[in-house]
Amino acid sequence: METEESGFMTSMLRSYNEALSKDSYAKLWKNEKREALTKAYLNEISTEETNAHCLRNRYFLETIKTRIKNNEIDVLINFGSGFSMYPFLITPSLINIEIDKPQIVNYKKKKIAQWQKEQLLPKREVHFIGVDFSKAYEQELYTKILSITKNKSSLILIEGVLFFLKMNECNKLFNFFRKIQKTGDFIGSVSFNDAVKETTAFQKLLTYINKKGNNISASDCLSLPDCFYEQLEGYKLIDRQDYYSLSKTYSNPIKLNKDLILNEVFYVLQKD
Repeated sequence: METEESGFMTSMLRSYNEALSKDSYAKLWKNEKREALTKAYLNEISTEETNAHCLRNRYFLETIKTRIKNNEIDVLINFGSGFSMYPFLITPSLINIEIDKPQIVNYKKKKIAQWQKEQLLPKREVHFIGVDFSKAYEQELYTKILSITKNKSSLILIEGVLFFLKMNECNKLFNFFRKIQKTGDFIGSVSFNDAVKETTAFQKLLTYINKKGNNISASDCLSLPDCFYEQLEGYKLIDRQDYYSLSKTYSNPIKLNKDLILNEVFYVLQKD
């Protein structure tokens, strides 16, 4: 499954329950092809995926807003930003850096400019950085980010990315975060625990991915235990949520049993 496809589906799912996701702009990415793709995904994997993605967006949107309200961050750095719309859902005072594959950020930048011209989106300070993560990216990306942040406080967001990485790539990424952040800065991260791989929903996900010409097994998909975050050098874990805890918080009725749900876990960390 291409990350572009995953990114479009995430936007589609967030648009299906705006009252839950609080994302009033995700629907801009809708078209007939993406709608059909998303509907097929829901039918093949789990209908609970709509509200799961909405709650993910809601959780991080509220997290960002709280940190802004508390004057704790000046910059939002979104790694693997895909087609998320956080900059337009928060105050214009925040600096936004969106990082993804060059083809993704170039397409998104073009569409954002078009929608702003049409007055469908408000103006925001958004810096787009295209990166090929298969190559040595650290030094150039480090320079670009610091030229924008200028030592300002930041929240790094990484959603829907770690699943596609190897463990060494994951460690490399968090080491990079440590270099560009200072004491008091934050990370918001999403990943699966190992237990999800035993569910029927996960087996359906593997079948769905492999139908598209891949050949992967559960061991090829990165999952992280809570202790990865609890023991992450230079950071302390300050919040942990998942689909079930957030469903209680936001009064979301869960319709399927646990075996049929892809339960993502959401973490917020703060740099020591």
